Amino acid sequence: MSTALTRMSTTDLELAVRAAREAGALLKHHFGRDAKVDEASHHDIKLALDKESQQLITRILLEDRPDDALYGEEGIAGNQQSPRQWIVDPIDGTVNFYYGIPHFCVSIALRVGDDVVLGVIHDPMVGETWTVERGGPAMLDGRPVRASARDTLEESILFVGCGKDEEALRTGIERFRRASVRARKMRMMGSAALGMAYIACGRLDAYVESRISLWDIAAGRLLVEAAGGRVELTPVPSSPDAWSIIATNGRIPIGEIL
Repeated sequence: MSTALTRMSTTDLELAVRAAREAGALLKHHFGRDAKVDEASHHDIKLALDKESQQLITRILLEDRPDDALYGEEGIAGNQQSPRQWIVDPIDGTVNFYYGIPHFCVSIALRVGDDVVLGVIHDPMVGETWTVERGGPAMLDGRPVRASARDTLEESILFVGCGKDEEALRTGIERFRRASVRARKMRMMGSAALGMAYIACGRLDAYVESRISLWDIAAGRLLVEAAGGRVELTPVPSSPDAWSIIATNGRIPIGEIL
C-alpha cells in the first residue's frame, strides 16, 4: 500500500491515538530515571523530555497531516494559517513525572476553526486511553463512559488546582478550605487532563482551578461534555489562552463553594 493511501486511510482520531501512545511509551521508558531539567521555578519544572515528547508527537501528526498547524506547551509547528490546529500537552503532570509519581499523561486535541472536534488523553503508566469525537460518546479503552450520578457535595470527590502565581494560589487554597468542609474527599493530583478524564468516567465529580492553559484542558473539555458533564471556562485577561475552569459531572452544586 502506498504511503499516500495509508495517510488518507488514517482517521484523525487514529492518528492522535498513535501519537499519544508513542509519546506515552517514550515517557514510560524514561520514568524513574534521571531527567534533565531545562528550566525550574518555585512551582514548576520543565524537562528536556517535554520537548522530546512534543517533537515526537509533532513528527507523527505533521508527517501524516502536513498542512495542519500544531500548538503545544513547548511551542508551535506546521502551517499556522491552517484552520486545523492540533493542541498538545506532551507531559501533563511534569512535576509528578520528575519526582517519580506515576500520575501524568499525554493530551492531544484537534481544533477546526473555533471548535475542538476530537480529544485523546493517554496515561502510559496505568495504560488507559480516553478518546472522544464531537457528537460521539466519551470512551475509555474503547468502551463508552459517563460522568457520575452523584448530586450532592457531601458524597463527591473534588479536584482543586492552585495554579502558580500568588493570586491563583490564594484563590485555590481558599476554595480547598471551603470545599473540604462539604465534600467527602478533596484531591490535588497534579494533572488537569487526567483530572478531567477522571470526571468523564465517574472517578471524580468536579475540578476547579483559577488559572490553566489551553493545552491542559482542550481534550478534557470535550471528553467531560461528551460524558454528560459540564465545563465553564472564563478567560484570564492578562494571559492569552489561559482560563479559569470549573468542570463537573453536571449535577453537583459546585457554586455553593466558589
